[in-house]
Amino acid sequence: QVQLVESGGGLVQAGGSLRLSCAASGSIISINHMDWYRQAPGKQRELVAHIISNGNTNYADSVKGRFTISMDNAKNTVYLQMNSLKPDDTAVYYCNANLRAQGAWYREYWGQGTQVTISS
Repeated sequence: QVQLVESGGGLVQAGGSLRLSCAASGSIISINHMDWYRQAPGKQRELVAHIISNGNTNYADSVKGRFTISMDNAKNTVYLQMNSLKPDDTAVYYCNANLRAQGAWYREYWGQGTQVTISS
């Protein structure tokens, strides 16, 4: 049974910083990539940042230069460092992983989400 557990959300003022973490646990054989998505009220879920196991990254245009995604392969954990936060960054942030667990092939797993609220 694979689980993704996010942490680090909260309420901060505009201009502040937060660091999200997402730890994948269970009988994991290999991780292909891990991503952060977010969903604001009344909006569709959108991809924020993407990291492949080799370290290559991609970002949504709206967060480039402000957010940094990183991954600790030994801990099966992905991080999202968010700086210069804006009220528009307010959303529930979800961790996603494409990984292979024992007895299964590669598939997507989702975390439960963590609320990030930016006050103006």
